[in-house]
Amino acid sequence: MQSIYDVMSIILPFEWLSPHFMKNAFLAIIIAAPLFGMLGSVIVSNGMAFFSDAIGHSSLTGIALGVALGIREPTATMVIFSMLLGCAIIAVKSHGSTSSDTIIGVFSAVSVALGIVLLSSGGNFSKYQQYLVGDILSIQGREIIFLLCAALGTVCVWVLLYNKMLLVNLHKNFAKSRGIRAFAVELFFALIIAIVVTIAIQWTGLLVINSLLVLPAAGARMISANARHYVARAIAISLVSGIAGLAFSYYVGAASGASIVLVNAVLFALCFFSKLMRGN
Repeated sequence: MQSIYDVMSIILPFEWLSPHFMKNAFLAIIIAAPLFGMLGSVIVSNGMAFFSDAIGHSSLTGIALGVALGIREPTATMVIFSMLLGCAIIAVKSHGSTSSDTIIGVFSAVSVALGIVLLSSGGNFSKYQQYLVGDILSIQGREIIFLLCAALGTVCVWVLLYNKMLLVNLHKNFAKSRGIRAFAVELFFALIIAIVVTIAIQWTGLLVINSLLVLPAAGARMISANARHYVARAIAISLVSGIAGLAFSYYVGAASGASIVLVNAVLFALCFFSKLMRGN
């Protein structure tokens, strides 16, 4: 990692990037932000803006299960439980008549309540409150490599399945008539979202993870004329807000995750007013 730090010091000679922990956070953002933009575009287009929120809340139950099993690092149980919850949400959504937001709300409420009960009954809740707010400044080199591997895997899935997912979002019955297995495509994307959210949540915090996914995509959708522009602009907004939010948090001494969300909100407002001006 030292060679990477040296190159960054030459190319990006900014004060806020001087500490090694800020360099690590910067690397994590330029890896994770495009993922948030890509996946967020699917979430917003599919009307499942609260899906990532439910997945984030389920991490509490994943942590509780890890504690019950005596696992010191609960990331594995968090990922497994989040994937199971994602499968359950998609299954009920596909085979039931209840609206998506209602289904997601039910699963989210149950999972967070179960996690709080299990952790508080064991006297361990305060120990894991770090997952509520996260700390991207604590990310280490080996975790950045792990995040990069997850990002490469997600991009491969995206390239292979995005057109099918887009068609499913536009018209599910037509997609089925073209031989696309709509349920399998939705399920696969749900699993990818669950994995990315659960991996990132320890650095972003479950209180803001949904905003990091939804805000860039929601803003990009208002200023995009087609799907290609939509995804590209969602990625761009996510990257800009991530880098700007990280720098802002350094100078004001605030939490990085929340600072990034605030910058995202500003860019969302700019997109909104841009759409209004063009409309007028």
